[in-house]
Amino acid sequence: MKNKIPMRQCTGCREMKSKKEMMRVLRTPEGEILLDTTGKKNGRGAYLCYDAACLEKAIKNKGLERSLKVSISQEVYQELKKEFEAVEQK
Repeated sequence: MKNKIPMRQCTGCREMKSKKEMMRVLRTPEGEILLDTTGKKNGRGAYLCYDAACLEKAIKNKGLERSLKVSISQEVYQELKKEFEAVEQK
């Protein structure tokens, strides 16, 4: 039997991809928003492609806010962009 690959939808471009190909944005139980590079942290997750354009789309269409069920401030988005760039360069 072949294992099923877990699929997730990007909150930016709305494409379905395997979980391993995507980056997880997490809302912790404390209400903090951060990038979860391990994909294992506790909290509510939303997924994004490893593409800055998808992050921009998710910000514009409020996709992250909908997925995480919380309103997100500009400061948090700026932090996410910084973290995203750092991960993209690896």
